Amino acid sequence: MITSHIENLIHKYVTRSSDTNDIDELAQWVNESNNENIFKSYVRTHYIITKSMNNPSSDKITKELIKKIRKDKSILNRFNFKSVLKYAAVILLTLFLGYFFKDDFEGRFNDERGKIVVDHESITLKLGDGSVKIINESSIIEIVDKKGNVIGSQKGKRLVYNGTNESNKLVYNELKVPYGKRFDITLSDGTNVFLNAGTSIKYPIKFLPGKTRQVYLNGGEAFFDVTKDTNRPFKINAQELNVEVLGTKFNMTVYPEDVNYEVVLVEGSVKMNLEDVLNNEQEGLVLRPSFKGSFNKDSKSISSKRVNTSIYTSWMDGNIVFRNATFNNIIRKLERHYNVTIINNNMQLSQEFFNATIEVDKETIEEVLNYFNKVYQIEYSIVNNKIIIN
Repeated sequence: MITSHIENLIHKYVTRSSDTNDIDELAQWVNESNNENIFKSYVRTHYIITKSMNNPSSDKITKELIKKIRKDKSILNRFNFKSVLKYAAVILLTLFLGYFFKDDFEGRFNDERGKIVVDHESITLKLGDGSVKIINESSIIEIVDKKGNVIGSQKGKRLVYNGTNESNKLVYNELKVPYGKRFDITLSDGTNVFLNAGTSIKYPIKFLPGKTRQVYLNGGEAFFDVTKDTNRPFKINAQELNVEVLGTKFNMTVYPEDVNYEVVLVEGSVKMNLEDVLNNEQEGLVLRPSFKGSFNKDSKSISSKRVNTSIYTSWMDGNIVFRNATFNNIIRKLERHYNVTIINNNMQLSQEFFNATIEVDKETIEEVLNYFNKVYQIEYSIVNNKIIIN
């Protein structure tokens, strides 16, 4: 049952008279159980939606309203703005105009800004014999070595290794996930590794008994859910940084273009070590759950701080979350997740801070850019399949 207070909040929102506190309270209410359906029903009876009930897209309008009310507090709210009221109004007005004049709007958008054509690169798997296989993400097949032995299987977007290699020597596979894609691996010990866009990882097809389980993260981002084995520590080598665990869950980011390598611990315990020329790993940092360890590649130092881990692991669910992130940081992640090139010619904008939540599995890069353009009047153009921020 909707209360008169909530009804008033919805009315204020759709009439563009909400303040920040109103939007906070309404967003929290919409997220509670069954309230989304109540919200839908109310909006359908509201006079604005009533005008478009005969329009086949009216149900889509309702869904977009719910999506937009969440985004008013989650996507692209710049820290130095005192109120989101003005921008909530812009979003709402643009939403209705966009749907009432949909064909005209889409035509002008395409004429003025062009269209991004994403180059969908392939995921590749390099086997121990040096041969390279192209991974089709919809396939269900067996992975076979050069001798015809089945070493594992592919089940859609996951490789699973069965640990049947009879050799006493380590045989490595290397998986490369390009920008715009994600993929998962289950290693021979049951450890699950979730790979983000632009990630390369090298690992044995079977870990040897009594030996350290070591993998090599050559770049990118991965979430590790490590199977506990006290007799065989699990190590991840990322060039100048080593991470050692027994059994734990953590996210690791080692993109080569970033200044910092980061390890975010969800549960368990990990130790971050610097690997110098003497291989002296006595000095290191032990992380506790809900802490992020950062290795600065310039200063060769490690530091840590408490964080909200869900921000760093949301990419596994198809979301990227920014909190107090610079525009430059947002651009880099958009390039990785959408496999596009973005050139920012607005240097003043590059160090502005934003909050954002972007559903990369549901929103196209054009939609994301549209949010920036509508809310912050950030102009862009598409030239030779590149996005130019003006």
